[in-house]
Amino acid sequence: MLEILGKTNFDFMGKRYLAFAFSGIMVLLGIVAIVQISRGAANLGIDFSGGTAVQLKFDQAIRIDEARKVLEANGLDNAELQEFGQDNKLLIRLKASTTIEEKIADRVVAVFAKEFPSNHFVVDSSTEIGPTIGRKLQEDALIAVVISFAGIILYVAARFELRFGIAAALATFHDVLAVLGAFYILDKEITLLVVTALLTLAGYSMTDTVVVFDRIRENLRMRRRESEETIINNAVNQVLSRTIVTSLTVVLVLIPLALAGGEVLHDFSLALLWGVIFGTYSSVFVASPLLLLWPGASGKMLKRSYPESRAR
Repeated sequence: MLEILGKTNFDFMGKRYLAFAFSGIMVLLGIVAIVQISRGAANLGIDFSGGTAVQLKFDQAIRIDEARKVLEANGLDNAELQEFGQDNKLLIRLKASTTIEEKIADRVVAVFAKEFPSNHFVVDSSTEIGPTIGRKLQEDALIAVVISFAGIILYVAARFELRFGIAAALATFHDVLAVLGAFYILDKEITLLVVTALLTLAGYSMTDTVVVFDRIRENLRMRRRESEETIINNAVNQVLSRTIVTSLTVVLVLIPLALAGGEVLHDFSLALLWGVIFGTYSSVFVASPLLLLWPGASGKMLKRSYPESRAR
């Protein structure tokens, strides 16, 4: 693995209380975001709040900025527009709050028929999502997140110790809440794509944490006479280059997507980008220091696996 930093000796564990303070603020913002989402007070996409999605196919290419100006001029503000396939296909998504007495899909079709009479189009699909379905999707998304965290705890606890599993789950939960809190503060729209990004980053964060934990476990077996704080600190330093290189390769892919991936992919890639950054941070400053707060069964495990005669 590329050693971009070489051998390091940073005192990560010595900064753990500062890290805990910062993480506590981010977790608090995430909890506030969850409360606001459950109250419907956050910027929810049509997947959760209800709305309309209309897919149109034009005979000729149509520019998104022109289509958006036409919709705004006709009272249809805050529409999400996305090109896909060829330039002549357009997806328009509007929240339920923008609807009036007539069906919003019919109004969208009427607007484009009036404003672009020479550019014939057909309606490929039209979907109405009611508030009841939106609430059901919120519940399903929450269940998916809970199941993922339960799986993380069981997997890491089985591979290491229970405290490792809980530390990994708390660190992953921290990452999800941090991204969710950032989205809420910046008034970013929360959609199913964002939830997908949160579940993806949960898996990424857990994988990165397991790599660090694996080195910690190895050092606990090899350096039994040292304190756990020293052992964990050395383990983090040993895998620091690997952690940064792995995260950097993902970031290099996500930055172009966030900048030029279009309106819909922008929030998805942005959530993943922040998640990778928070996930890398939490593997070092959250998951590893949490092991020091809960004395584990490392010594008992080592005595069974490495008798004194073998250790000598």
